[in-house]
Amino acid sequence: MSIASSNTNMRVPAGFRNLLEGLAREVLREQPTNVVAFAAQYFQKLLEQREAGGIDPVAWGALLED
Repeated sequence: MSIASSNTNMRVPAGFRNLLEGLAREVLREQPTNVVAFAAQYFQKLLEQREAGGIDPVAWGALLED
């Protein structure tokens, strides 16, 4: 996916779309009153999983997008 901005094409990083879809799905499921705080907690959990040697959601999402 590219976004035209004057003469420059910007590309969304691999796995980013899948990462945001996961966040959107959890927001719709949980219906938090503070979406920003919920997103911060969601991404913190993903980071902890990655650092603990679990799967990297961005790398996994990039594979799904290909």
